[in-house]
Amino acid sequence: MTRTEHTTHDIDVDAPADVVYAVIADARAWPRRFGPTLHVEHAELAAGVERLRIWAGANGEVAHWTSRRELDRGRRRIGFRQEVSSPPVASMAGEWQVRERPGGSTLVLTHEFTAVDDDPQGVDWITRATDRNSRTELGNIKQLAESWAELARLEFEFEDSVLVDAPLETVYGFLNEAAEWPTRLPHVARLDLREDTPGIQHMSMDTRTADGSEHTTESIRICFPGAGIAYKQLRTPSMMSAHTGRWSFAQTEHGVRVTSWHAVVLNPEAIPAVLGPDATIASARAFIRQAAGGNSRATLALAKRFAEERHG
Repeated sequence: MTRTEHTTHDIDVDAPADVVYAVIADARAWPRRFGPTLHVEHAELAAGVERLRIWAGANGEVAHWTSRRELDRGRRRIGFRQEVSSPPVASMAGEWQVRERPGGSTLVLTHEFTAVDDDPQGVDWITRATDRNSRTELGNIKQLAESWAELARLEFEFEDSVLVDAPLETVYGFLNEAAEWPTRLPHVARLDLREDTPGIQHMSMDTRTADGSEHTTESIRICFPGAGIAYKQLRTPSMMSAHTGRWSFAQTEHGVRVTSWHAVVLNPEAIPAVLGPDATIASARAFIRQAAGGNSRATLALAKRFAEERHG
């Protein structure tokens, strides 16, 4: 008989229960808010029901699963069950519950899971990954909820697009073949890429800025051929506490629209060291918009030229 394992983790949060619930409910923002989460694809199924495709770091690896969530805002509960799991997980389900308490709230996260073939090593792997990620997620939710007003100032998104008169697969190939970027993109000084699992790219890159300096980033990219490339920086420039993004492609009657989208969370403590003592949140946002957006626009322009010259 298959053995079901149970875990419970909880944390007290000095923030209203409704705020804590809001953090958990907004799954599309998880990659920039929660360390282990790399990418989330979201689809509404019905009122209060959604399907999530989630990629996350687990014990140094990238795990992927599909979950169904049922959201009960009135009771501040969110139940989840993996519809498609990745070995060694055979099944995984659980619940988030936010309880009011004097001066704040308590967040409880429960899991129940089974391992493939009840393998003891699989049970141990899942237990360790669940414990590590649960503790990380609860700590992150606490920090986010307790600084919710400030987060609105630190978190922002932006995007740039270009229209390419060439086949979609050609321009996708340019952005997918990141190992070639040092010879194709002037602002990339070095890039190391490994792809142990097809479509999951681990990238380390040195990027030149407009003033000639260089910074190193480390990212994981999740590639969807012909549709998009999502990424999360694991090592960010100092002014960012988080940076995620996506290259997306849309066929139009006038060509392929390629869009570079970024989501950034500022690290306010690093701003004076980079921009000077008089720098503000607004000036830091403008700086990152120009720096990161500038590199993306340069990449888009070169991708356009590469694809159109190849098929000109």
